[in-house]
Amino acid sequence: MAPRRFLTLAGCIAVAAGAGYLLLRPEPVPVETAIVGEGRFVAAVVVEGRTRIGERYVVSAPVAGRLDRVGLKAGDRVARGDVVAVIRPSPPPLVDPRLRRELEDRFGTAEAQAEEAEAAQASALAAHGKALADFARTRELRARGVATAAAFDRDQALAEQTGRDLAAAERRAHAALHRRAEAAEALRRGSGTAELEAFEVRAPVDGVVLRVSQENETATRPGMAILEMGDVADLEVIADPLTTEAVEMRPGAEVVVAGWGGRQPLAGRLRVVEPSAFTKVSALGVEEQRTWVVVELTSPPEARRTLGDGFRVEAQITVEEIDRAILVPVGAIFRRDRRWHVFVVEHGRARLRGIEILRHAGGLAAVAAGLQPGMPVIVFPPSRLADGTMVRTR
Repeated sequence: MAPRRFLTLAGCIAVAAGAGYLLLRPEPVPVETAIVGEGRFVAAVVVEGRTRIGERYVVSAPVAGRLDRVGLKAGDRVARGDVVAVIRPSPPPLVDPRLRRELEDRFGTAEAQAEEAEAAQASALAAHGKALADFARTRELRARGVATAAAFDRDQALAEQTGRDLAAAERRAHAALHRRAEAAEALRRGSGTAELEAFEVRAPVDGVVLRVSQENETATRPGMAILEMGDVADLEVIADPLTTEAVEMRPGAEVVVAGWGGRQPLAGRLRVVEPSAFTKVSALGVEEQRTWVVVELTSPPEARRTLGDGFRVEAQITVEEIDRAILVPVGAIFRRDRRWHVFVVEHGRARLRGIEILRHAGGLAAVAAGLQPGMPVIVFPPSRLADGTMVRTR
């Protein structure tokens, strides 16, 4: 009986110990895992920007006057040389009867002076003609020895003097006629019967009207903007990234333009990074140093037909590319003891492993050392997870 009792007691103890172990053993921690991959790693800076037309033209008034109502609207297409606006000279001010009489008197005086000058010119022309004829006859007689030397000198001097008088009379007549024309124009404008000539403003290039600055009839001054125009097919993107981001950007880098409302993103290329920065206050009141970058769109105009000037976009500017990089989700990495670590799943347990990161972007991190493709890593590890903890993959 003793051996049988001993075996029964030992069995009971073993069952109790197994039940206690099952009741007291730690439960595996449920975790989510991802597989370390290998592929092309692209680091990009995403910055908000807007579109603009590369070459825009401001059509302005070249002369002062009065602008007719502009019939063009934003979106209208115009060709080079088309009339886009008409400027008419400003009408003369109203003239009272007293000023009109003064203008009439001035015109009468100028007309009388002109007639007098014309008469004096005719008289001088006749005198010069007679003097030339007398001098020709005296010269012929002098050649035959009949006329004296004194008569020859007198007629020669008289011909020269009448020539000078004729030239002076012609100048006076020309000045008198000019004054008469000015007085007649002043009287014509003062009476309100002058015909005002219009000036036509023409389009400098082929394009589309972007904005009409002066739509209604109004007085103009030289240089006043009337409308803006440009070619919507000549679009580019401008953005203002932080200077700490711009230092990594290189002209010629690939750019993906998204968030513009179209179904497909657009392709672009970074054209220039401006060397001068400016200060911008953020929405939180923090001063930031930013600079402008310009992206030229390489997608055909057919792919962005509905995209216009000043539209909001998101520019993803590539700053680094790594071929055949070891890729791990950013959610799997964390800092500990000033180093990057991950938890790798080995035989149902979490194993802490230190790694070296080249850089991370877009939800992925490029690993330089510590991991191999195909390894399962724990994504968003719980705070209670430690090295050697049993885990259960969801």
